[in-house]
This record gives sequence, C-alpha cells and structure tokens, in this order.
Amino acid sequence: MPSKEKEKLFDTANMLKEKTLKSSDTNFRVVVTGKGGVGKTTTSAVLSHLFAKDGYNVLAVDEDPQMNLPYALGVDKDRAKKIVPLSQNLDYIEEKTGARPGTSWGLFLNLTPDISDVVDKFGIKATDNINILVMGTVVQAATGCLCPENALLDAVMKYIALRKKEIIIMDTQAGVEHFGRALAKGFKHCVVVTDYTFNAMDVAKHTANLAKQIGIPNIYLLVNRVRSQKDIDKARMYIKDDDTVFKSVFFSPYSEEMLDIEPLVTPLIEKESEYMETIKKLKEDIEKNNNSLEKK
Repeated sequence: MPSKEKEKLFDTANMLKEKTLKSSDTNFRVVVTGKGGVGKTTTSAVLSHLFAKDGYNVLAVDEDPQMNLPYALGVDKDRAKKIVPLSQNLDYIEEKTGARPGTSWGLFLNLTPDISDVVDKFGIKATDNINILVMGTVVQAATGCLCPENALLDAVMKYIALRKKEIIIMDTQAGVEHFGRALAKGFKHCVVVTDYTFNAMDVAKHTANLAKQIGIPNIYLLVNRVRSQKDIDKARMYIKDDDTVFKSVFFSPYSEEMLDIEPLVTPLIEKESEYMETIKKLKEDIEKNNNSLEKK
C-alpha cells in the first residue's frame, strides 16, 4: 500500500477514535473466538438466528479472512461474492462520518451511523433481522496494531452505536491475534469455542485470559463434539485451574448431521436436538447477563 494511503487510513482511524461515542443505549456485543476448525462460524451463525428469532436486529460481523459466515447464514455464493470488505471502503466511511483526513471535523459530524446503510454499501442481508458486515483483514501476518487497516477496523467497530434489541455478533479468525489488536475491546461477551482435545482446550484457556485482560466481563466456554461423559471429564480436567475465568461452561454433542449440512446452519434451527438445546441455553445465558449489565 502506498505511504500516502497508509497515512490516510491512520489519520481517519485516529479521528474516528477521538469521536467514538462514550456511551449508547446498549452495548450488546458478542465476540466468538477459538482455535481453527472447532465450530466458531457455526456458533456465530446459530446465535445470530436465535437472537433474530427473538426479535433482535442482528449485525453479524465476519472478521475471519476466509469469509465463511455469509455461507453459514444462508447466503448463496453469487451474492456472497458481491460483499466488499469494509477495510476497502475508506472513502465511504469518510463521507458517512464527516471525517476528512488533515482537516477539521466540521459542525455536522454524524456520531450515529445507520447500520442498515453501512450494510447496503458493504454487506448483505441474510434475513429480515440479520445483516452481515465483512470487516476485511490485512495481507501481512502478525502486523499487530501498527497496521492501518486494523486501526481503521478497530475504530469502526467501536463507532457503531446500538439501540435496544440490537446486537453485534462477531465471528473471528482462528487464534488470538484479534485480542492482540484489541479489536474486541469494549465487547461485553466472549464465547470461546473449543473441542475436548488438549490443543484446542489450551488455546481456549489462553483466549479466555486474553479476553479477561482487555476487560470483557462475561466469558463463556462452549465445548463441541462431545461423545461421552469421558470427553466432558477430560475437558473439565484441562480447565480446572482456569474455570473461574468462565461465567459458564456448555457441552454440545458430536453430530454427523452438522458435518453433512455445513457450512449452512439453517436446517438446524427448526429442529429439536441436543446441540440446539445447548446453544439455546448459551443464548439465554448471554441475554440474561447482558440484561444484568444494563441494569447497573
């Protein structure tokens, strides 16, 4: 990227951060994270559908460079290809917010950008109540907070103001780099997805502690693909020294059906299953804890 364009990105990101809303009617934001291949995107998609069925307007944010969330939510390939990542649309962000790098903000800065308008420009609608926004990512690995694209994404995520019955659910890329960039800072809920294996549980513990360090108060552990009580006991053994980090722990069963229908999750939503009962309990716990936060 040319140096002038990098300077432009940095400048706009910094301006957005300076003008970010200090508070809004609600801050219902959920980040879903964990090791690769454990079911993060499926979890994000199912939670999005469950909250939408309960009357919420959901902004499903795809921070994973593989961009699988739109497919999981039922968007066909042709429509998904039309999605333009937000990180590639700096000019519109400047137009929308009134930010002009190198100049003053002016008198009519819009502090509450309309989510539906952002989606019209950069995203796509999955259902009447679910909008999808693809954030985009950086080409270079391990660039951390020095990357102007990440600075911009961080600013935009904190810039979106939410009202009652609105929620952001952010599906992240594998690993913990997004915590290093603090992209999830300000979120109130973190769902750590894992399976019962040692490597996945080790990543889950590390992820949970990073979430705690950046101030996320409600951290949930979802252990997928459980086959027996033995698997549950094994998972609990791995987290016995870190179990106080988690607000609650959920175990979902191994399912051949989920493997058959992936990446699409909509066939799961209307069926009764142990898996759906588990995710419904997770959703209810998140909502209950969020209501408690808002009353404080």
